Amino acid sequence: MQKGHSAFFALLLGTLCLARFLGESALSLYVLFALTAIVTVGVSLLMGQAGQVSLGQGAFYACGAYTAGVLTTHGCPGAVALLVAPCAAAALAVVIGVPLLLLRGHHLAFATLAAHLIFLSVIGEMTVTGGDVGLQGIPRLRLGPLELDSVRSYAYLSSLALVAVVVVARNILASRPGRGLRALSSSELAAASSAIPVGRYKLAVFSLSAGFAGLAGGIYAFYMGYLAPGSFPVLLSVEYVVMATVGGLGTISGGVLGAAVVLLLVHALSRLATTSGMPMSAPVILSYAVYAVLLITTVLFLPGGIVSLVAAASERASRRSAKKASEAATSSSTTPSG
Repeated sequence: MQKGHSAFFALLLGTLCLARFLGESALSLYVLFALTAIVTVGVSLLMGQAGQVSLGQGAFYACGAYTAGVLTTHGCPGAVALLVAPCAAAALAVVIGVPLLLLRGHHLAFATLAAHLIFLSVIGEMTVTGGDVGLQGIPRLRLGPLELDSVRSYAYLSSLALVAVVVVARNILASRPGRGLRALSSSELAAASSAIPVGRYKLAVFSLSAGFAGLAGGIYAFYMGYLAPGSFPVLLSVEYVVMATVGGLGTISGGVLGAAVVLLLVHALSRLATTSGMPMSAPVILSYAVYAVLLITTVLFLPGGIVSLVAAASERASRRSAKKASEAATSSSTTPSG
C-alpha cells in the first residue's frame, strides 16, 4: 500500500515538473487541469466517503473566485484574499449544508443544483460583484515581493495547491475521522450505531470539499483577472461529478485521474468541433454527449472507475512477477549442484 502511495506522489511531483517544460498553450490547459482536479478530489470524497451527491460544487468554486476577486479589487492583499477564499466557500457550505444534508439521494442532488442556480442569480444582481457585466480589473496575485504575471507561474501555483489538497485529503482519510467516513459510506445506520456522529461528519466533508473548490476558485480569479456569472454554469458542477465517477469515487487518485482523462478528452473533442465545416453548436453538443457517454459507460461497466482498472492491472502484474520468482526459486532448488 505504501508503495502505491509513493508512486502516486511521484506522479504528482512529475506533473509539477511539467510546468517547467510545457509550451504556452499547453500551460493554459495544465492550469485548468490542476484547478479542476482540486475540486474533483473534494467531490470524490463527498460522494464516495459520505455518499452525498452534489450538483452544486460549481457554486463553491464561484464563491471562492468572487471572494478573492472582490477582496483584491477593494485593496485587500492578494495572499490574504487567497486564504480567505476557501474559508468563505467552506462557511457557505456549512450554512446551506445544515438543512440540505437532511435530504437523501436525488433530492439532495436537486437541492444542491438549486443552490448553484440561486447563487448565480444573487451574484448577477449584486453591484459589488459587477452584476451580469462581471467583475473586472482583478489584479495579478502578489505573494510578498513576487508577482505572478505569467501562465507558467500560475501553473506552478495550481500544481502546489493540488499537491497540498492531496496531502490534506490523504491525512484525513488515514485519521480516525477518515475511518469514520469509510464506515459512513457503507451504512449510515451502522455508523450511527457505532457512536459515529453521522450528521457532523457529513457536514464536515461537505464543507471540506467546498473549501477545496473555493481554493481552486480563488486561484482561477487571479489567473483570469475577470469573473462573470457565465463563467460558472451548471454544467461545471456536472463535469466534476462525471470526473469523480470516471476516476473512482472515494479515492483521491481517482479524482486526479478522472479530471485528467475527461478534461483531455473534452479538449480534443472541442478542437475537433471547432474545425471548419462543423456547426456552431457542435462544441456544446459534443461536451454534453461525452459526459453522458462516459458516465453511463462507467456506471455500467466500470463502477470502480479508472482506479479499479489500474489496481487490477497492477495486481495481475504483481501475481505474474511473484509466480515467475517462485518458479525461478523452485528451478534453482531442484538443479543438482556440481
